[in-house]
Amino acid sequence: MKLDGLRKLVSKGEGSMLEFKRKAADPVKIMREIVAFANTNGGTLLIGVNDDGGITGLKDAEGEAFVIEQAIEKHCKPAIKYSFEYISLNARKNVVAFYIEESQHKPVFLIYNFYKKIGRAYLRVADRSVQSSREIRQILKARTKNTEAYFVYGEHERQLIQYASSNGKIDIEGFASYAGISKEIASEIMVKLTIANVLEIYPGEQKDFYSVKEVADGLYS
Repeated sequence: MKLDGLRKLVSKGEGSMLEFKRKAADPVKIMREIVAFANTNGGTLLIGVNDDGGITGLKDAEGEAFVIEQAIEKHCKPAIKYSFEYISLNARKNVVAFYIEESQHKPVFLIYNFYKKIGRAYLRVADRSVQSSREIRQILKARTKNTEAYFVYGEHERQLIQYASSNGKIDIEGFASYAGISKEIASEIMVKLTIANVLEIYPGEQKDFYSVKEVADGLYS
């Protein structure tokens, strides 16, 4: 990428597939963005660009890139695919652009505890990287494995689709309360219907929301 291309890209602002970082001062925190890109649609991480879009560049671009590469290799499981390049601003400064591919082996985790192999998965929602729910992780895993979801269209399923169709969106707690069932059962039903492409899930920072997909409208009335 040339400098003109960088300026055009930065002018778009941060979004679902673009993130700015001034430096790699906290590589583990930056891994949230990288993992989120890998779990969603991929994206570009620019090191040497301020949050407000100011292109300041890096004096030691190679050192910054090395830090990010080491963090990716250490903290991202399973391994992700990526590439990077240096974009010259002048004789002394560069911006590093990391291009993160969407993973074919979701969910990708950011490993925090290496002894216990504990990590967290993140998703890109608009210009933020949010921690995924247990339901999201189940759905990502099933879709990665092309797992088919089989479900019995019973009373609870009918209630869910009827309520979601009438109200637009619903969350697990709302469905559990409406149907008079536990959150665990509500979660299981909603995950199965999402995997079966009856519901669409919308990840959020506090909770996920679900709606009936258009292809399902009218099929379960």
